[in-house]
Amino acid sequence: MKKLSFLLFLVLPSFFKAQVVQVSPSFPTIDDQVTITFDASQGNGALIGATQVYAHTGVITSASTSPTNWQFTQGTWGTADASVAMTNLGNNKHSITFNISDFYGFPGGTTVLDLAFVFRNATGTTVGRSADGSDIYYPVFPNNGELFAAIFDPSDAVLVNEGDQFAIHAESNINATLTLFDNGTQINQTTNSTTIDYNITAGASGNHLVELVAENGTFTKRDTIYYTVNPPVQVLNPPAGTKNGINYISESSVILQLFAPEKENIYVIGDFNNWLVDANYQMNRGTDNATWWIEISNLTPNHKYGYQYFIDGSLKIADPLSTLILDPNNDGSISALIYPDRLPYPAGKTTGFVTVIQPGAPAFNWQHDNFVAPANKDLIIYELLVRDFVARHDYLTIIDTLDYLERLGINAIELMPIGEFENNESWGYNPSFHMALDKYYGTPEHFKMFVDACHARGIAVILDIALNHTFGQSPMVNMYWDAANNRTAANNPWFNAICPHEPFCWGYDMNHEAQATKDYIDRVNQFWLDEYHLDGFRFDYTKGFVNNANGYSDTRINLLKRMADVIWSNHPDAYIILEHWADNNEEIQLSDYGMMMWGNVTHAYSEANMGYVSTSNLSSGVHTSRGWSDPHLISYAESHDEERMMFKNLEYGNSTNPNHDAKNLYVALERAQASAVILLTTPGPKMIWQFGELGYDISIDDPCRVCNKPILWNYQQNANRKQLYDVYAATLNLRKTYPTFQTLDFQYSLTGAVKRLNLNHASMDAVVLTNFDVQNQNATPNFQSTGWWYEYFTGDSINVTNTNATLQLSPGEYRIYTDVRINQPEIIETTIYDELVKEEFELNIFPNPTSDVLIINFKAEEISKLDYIIINEKGQVVMEISEKNAVKGDNYQEIEISKLDKGVYHLLIKSKSGYSNKEFLKM
Repeated sequence: MKKLSFLLFLVLPSFFKAQVVQVSPSFPTIDDQVTITFDASQGNGALIGATQVYAHTGVITSASTSPTNWQFTQGTWGTADASVAMTNLGNNKHSITFNISDFYGFPGGTTVLDLAFVFRNATGTTVGRSADGSDIYYPVFPNNGELFAAIFDPSDAVLVNEGDQFAIHAESNINATLTLFDNGTQINQTTNSTTIDYNITAGASGNHLVELVAENGTFTKRDTIYYTVNPPVQVLNPPAGTKNGINYISESSVILQLFAPEKENIYVIGDFNNWLVDANYQMNRGTDNATWWIEISNLTPNHKYGYQYFIDGSLKIADPLSTLILDPNNDGSISALIYPDRLPYPAGKTTGFVTVIQPGAPAFNWQHDNFVAPANKDLIIYELLVRDFVARHDYLTIIDTLDYLERLGINAIELMPIGEFENNESWGYNPSFHMALDKYYGTPEHFKMFVDACHARGIAVILDIALNHTFGQSPMVNMYWDAANNRTAANNPWFNAICPHEPFCWGYDMNHEAQATKDYIDRVNQFWLDEYHLDGFRFDYTKGFVNNANGYSDTRINLLKRMADVIWSNHPDAYIILEHWADNNEEIQLSDYGMMMWGNVTHAYSEANMGYVSTSNLSSGVHTSRGWSDPHLISYAESHDEERMMFKNLEYGNSTNPNHDAKNLYVALERAQASAVILLTTPGPKMIWQFGELGYDISIDDPCRVCNKPILWNYQQNANRKQLYDVYAATLNLRKTYPTFQTLDFQYSLTGAVKRLNLNHASMDAVVLTNFDVQNQNATPNFQSTGWWYEYFTGDSINVTNTNATLQLSPGEYRIYTDVRINQPEIIETTIYDELVKEEFELNIFPNPTSDVLIINFKAEEISKLDYIIINEKGQVVMEISEKNAVKGDNYQEIEISKLDKGVYHLLIKSKSGYSNKEFLKM
């Protein structure tokens, strides 16, 4: 049976006619009762076999901000909502009947343009859409007696072979004379009717225009479809050197190449041919029966064009190797400030994702191509998610933050995935087009400006990329799809049909042992390095690169070495970082080969920071502890994937010492300084998660794991948080300035309450000490020599006569000693820090919040003088009162605070009974 395809040349506004839904009456108005019939076997076929289907529906109105901006949506997603439950008609068909005005509940006077639909199961985990994954729209017509007419079957342009037959069915809303023409020749006519039908036999190859003309004496309306009779596919190999995807040949021509085995016919449709199936745009097929290609010429230089592949008359897809796409469902919510001059979506001409090309585009003027990236062992990586790092979530704004990052002392930025992902807001690990820059963060030129600005400051740029899987928007998923089983088809060249290593599959799992996948990832990797001058990649979950993810795997090692060899053949200095999580024997081999691994030490660092020293062994963050020869372990205390360390301190910290309560914010921030010192002085590459240097304390699950998080740049205004930043910066300055802190000659003791590093270098030796207990501890520095040693942070010095002598460290205390005096760093003072954390007697204050007066209640054991201090969030003293006295027993004191600015403050009281403090809000 020959396949038919459908591409409508629209004459009715907003009219997307799709076989996936039928609407009765065919020309509904807002006053009509309509029956919507959904055919689950059509479209993406996701709900084939479903017994109960729910309609998720809304309307597009004149007030909608885009052609896909739903209004007055009905149905509660993810529930068995009776109001949108459909009737099962059998044979995969489901219907629902309602009055349009009553059902949607829009106010009188609303201009409704379209009904909008997707269909789902009860939980919303399976969704029926159009074949290309887009939402389904059907027009609503004005109720003014005007004549309307349309061709309903076929619902799109027909692609047939010579001699094939197909039926034409057209309707009007009122009686009229209906006439059908084929390339201008009348083929059928009915009078005083609302329907006309005709069976067409396809003639000679080429393009045919079928036109419907409806006349009733007052109005004349027309609708058209095209049908194309396939010419024989030309078997011809592409020119030597062309690659899959887009090949710019000149300022006015491109060669498009698609890998698509087992396909029969492929056309290119786009702005250059008015989105019509045209025999002149049929692709050639290579002698391998898998490579399809076409050269398109006479394009306007520096002009943007959209295009799609139209495959076997049934599927329209964007190029799998698109470098930029148009998304009809999500582009409308991207601000023009973030992405100016975006190519408009060809609404009414096609559906689904569209690839953008721009032949003859001006080349970007790179200013810093002489940049030399840091050595692997010296990397200090700052991991960030663009969405949650700056409020405008764009590259240009991040450029403005580079001063902050440069002062911090990092020398590399690792961006969570920025390739095109599903929807706009995401962590990025749900990719759909691995080679396309997602527009939500800015334009390709803006991203290049960001990379160039980083290189100007000596900062490398590393891209996090998820090549283990894709999600349902991927053209490669849709090209070979098993609708009956709702999964990728067994003949898909790139994907496993069934996850081979549950539960570690996300989206659709790529088969990295397939040659097509190898070719694909090589093309993707090479593009990012060439086009955007990136310095390397962090590859997500590389343990999943084989079909059996468990245990040791030579196959996996060889696959990763093969990929690395291809990258290094063109970019020998590119970083290759793996989130591997496989056997250490594998990681040793990969490290020896020159790749780096993520080294998760988050549990141990969190335990140390919380004060639970028995479970705080940090040794796994040292490459030699794993038996590795090279310092290719990127160890970190926090990443995007784990609960925030400061949040865990505040929730679960060790409170056994009331004078050093690890749950107290100020204590926790001090302890985080110790964590930073020991982490950042441990030899080998390191990573910092965004805002960890300010003690970010919002839970990863607030309000959900991948949800937007507050962007708290105001943390810099808090003195104790700024002090943490300063300690990070001071420690990183040691690594940058002194060879001792880049050495690979070192000893370590990281298991007990006191953690120690001994760093050895001909120019200077160093000792790093931290106490993670909540009690005082004696530390044995094991100084490398006797003589004078100098403490970095305080400038203090000691004369060591016994290298085995002990030093006492307070809870959370840290020290860095060197045997050569170096400059003491500038770190912000928090002068009343110690007093703030003490609560040596019970203190009550009210009202809280307050505006003018603060009333203080406490018990005193005897008459004594009182000192009051009020400090703001920055740690600055804003009020001091010393003339107050306490009486024995209950005390009620009043402080006038009307002159204070609105904000959060701490009241600190000192008496003979000791210290106490409370936080209050000034309104």
